[in-house]
Amino acid sequence: MTYIKSRVKRYLLAGQKELQDFWHTHSGDWHWLNEKPMPLVGLTRRLWRSSIPSFSFCFMLMLSSVISTLGLLSDSAATIIGAMIIAPLMGPIISVAYATIAGNRRLLRRSLLTSAIGAIITIFTSLITIQLVGLEVVGSEVMARANPSLIDLGVALAAGAAGGFANSRRTIADTLPGVAIAVALVPPLSTVGIGLALGYTSLAGGALLLFATNFTGIIFSGGLVFLCQGYGNIKRAKRGLSISILILLVLGIPLAFSLQNLLVKENVRRNVGNLLRRQTLTFDDADIRYIRVQEQEKALVVEVEVAMALGSISELQVELVRDFLSRELERNIDLRVRVIPVQMLSSPKN
Repeated sequence: MTYIKSRVKRYLLAGQKELQDFWHTHSGDWHWLNEKPMPLVGLTRRLWRSSIPSFSFCFMLMLSSVISTLGLLSDSAATIIGAMIIAPLMGPIISVAYATIAGNRRLLRRSLLTSAIGAIITIFTSLITIQLVGLEVVGSEVMARANPSLIDLGVALAAGAAGGFANSRRTIADTLPGVAIAVALVPPLSTVGIGLALGYTSLAGGALLLFATNFTGIIFSGGLVFLCQGYGNIKRAKRGLSISILILLVLGIPLAFSLQNLLVKENVRRNVGNLLRRQTLTFDDADIRYIRVQEQEKALVVEVEVAMALGSISELQVELVRDFLSRELERNIDLRVRVIPVQMLSSPKN
């Protein structure tokens, strides 16, 4: 038994030595790939430059707001992404995160002031753009910014961590435009301007809540990333982190309710779709384009858009389907069916 153990031990040692030899032979000079955070002086200088409310900052932000507003009105996701890429608003917000951790009060005041100036410029530019365009119809891209949830908070936290890490590493600074796209700072502010211009206070309030969520999430997670890399210390960061956590908890209440409502609506929408397609003769073979569910005080509003020939469905059929859905879901249902007329034309070959 002792002999077997000694043989196994020799084999293990020999295998370990061969593995080490193989690694040293083929690994190359891996020490050249070691990457360290930027020096404190270099990072501070970079963030100071990005937190100055210069003419270039204000001008690019105005252009970004115009592009974002027009993209929101036209429901163009590509245009909105372009506006997020050129927006310089991420810089001062990351500077706030760094100043909070490092205890740099001068940088903190300047970054907060620059962020406030940028937000006001974006909202005002969007408001003016709406007045010039004269369009009063809002689409899905606008409405998507009016109902933030905990999902948006998760995106903000991840984007803030990515922004803080990218600013501290020279080799991945090119990823900052991607961070700006992920967190989407300008579109919510543009939506605030759209809501104010059209008199939709609930729309403006929801978009402002989304921006506040993004702003606070970036500061909190970005500050933690800076702290973990040795910038600042926990004693200086305690107060700033405590304030950020308190604000996140306050914001988390409406965000949690919004997420719950979103899940309830999605569950109801899925159930309505299954019932319409599988258990009703009116819609079993119909081309249902979309189903939208909205919660109201007295009833659940279900909007259905369907493509079919004119005269294929009557008001009596809609009433019967409404009663059926009310029984199955045990809710008062307000069913609204929008029919898109479909006309089939054919030219048979002679």
